[in-house]
Amino acid sequence: MQVFKFGGASVKNAEGVKNLASVLQQVGYENTLVVVSAMGKTTNALEIVIKNYFDNKSELQSSIQDVKKYHNEILLELFENTQHAVFKKVSSIFEDLDYFLSRNKSPDYNFVYDQVIGFGELTSTTIISTYLNEIGLKNNWLDVREFIKTDDYYRRANVDWEHTQYKIKTNFDSSVLNITQGFLGSDANNFTTTLGREGSDYTAAIFAYCLNAESVTIWKDVPGVLNADPRYFENAQLLNSISYREAIELAFYGASVIHPKTLQPLQQKEIPLFVKSFLNPKNSGTMVGKGIGLEPDIPCYIVKKNQVLISLSSLDFSYIVEENISEIFKLLHLYKMKVDVIQNSAISFSVCFENTYNNLDRLLQHLKAKFKVTFHENVSLYTVRHYNEQAITSIESGKELLLKQLTQETIQIVTK
Repeated sequence: MQVFKFGGASVKNAEGVKNLASVLQQVGYENTLVVVSAMGKTTNALEIVIKNYFDNKSELQSSIQDVKKYHNEILLELFENTQHAVFKKVSSIFEDLDYFLSRNKSPDYNFVYDQVIGFGELTSTTIISTYLNEIGLKNNWLDVREFIKTDDYYRRANVDWEHTQYKIKTNFDSSVLNITQGFLGSDANNFTTTLGREGSDYTAAIFAYCLNAESVTIWKDVPGVLNADPRYFENAQLLNSISYREAIELAFYGASVIHPKTLQPLQQKEIPLFVKSFLNPKNSGTMVGKGIGLEPDIPCYIVKKNQVLISLSSLDFSYIVEENISEIFKLLHLYKMKVDVIQNSAISFSVCFENTYNNLDRLLQHLKAKFKVTFHENVSLYTVRHYNEQAITSIESGKELLLKQLTQETIQIVTK
């Protein structure tokens, strides 16, 4: 049993869908589960739909039409016969979207987000599954929401592992090629939930864990795991192999190639993870596994943009001690802030985090009642694993440094 995951960039157009089929034909697809993301930038387009639903009703139908048109163009390139049943299938999916938006009564943004955003994956997998069947790659289309069960923490749901394992073990036919959606699950009331952005990798790992898969392969538009994101750093190099531990460290700090939650279930059952190029599927890519070192042994660079840095000090210059820190973290948890780095001294405490849920103003109001607060928005957090002096200089050059923290293997720098 092998699990493949194809991201949105791999299926952004009809050529991408055809290439996915070519990859399967080249590397083999027996006893295979294929997990697929939404096509191209569909998730971003659906986020605009959600924004318009709440804030700009006059543009809602136009934004929905953009999503429909994008997928229809792909359909027309893949299926010559416009009477093919797939056109009706996709139309039905969008009718479900329209129905939800017209009947929904919940004012909860996060709930609405999860109900709407998943239509991208449902559409992409419907198109891909039908195309593969059309060219002779017989497969089963699966609704992942019937297999991955979660709580109702919308937009970052937690997996109910016991229920999920039962569903997969009793309802999954591993002897055939299966196509399903990444990113999605469902709660106890069968409402759609999501596993967090880039959660399709995690979906692949969940299935691999429950099915005792031989391996997981993430197919990307890069040759494998690089030591830096080439969009932000020059001369990025391919890492041939890394250990689970190192990969988990990189994921924790924000490396975008592997989702932070993906590695834990794979490590537990020692299932190797491969990251390969869908443009060159026969190349070896990167292997993540047990007992293998970082090869080559070079600095690894990560940057997280649009962060918030808050610095706190006590109003009466008293020490920031355990009681204060405990209270600060309770507030960070209450307002759903994902903390990336902390630093404290006797009378100050600094924390850098992601304001994913747009609760910054409420958090600041709460903190200002007890602390002196300074903050910076839209800062960048740079992390370098296995740093050297040259790596540090390259990060600091020409930037305003707001925070710097070194450990034996890692340096983190917050810049404006």
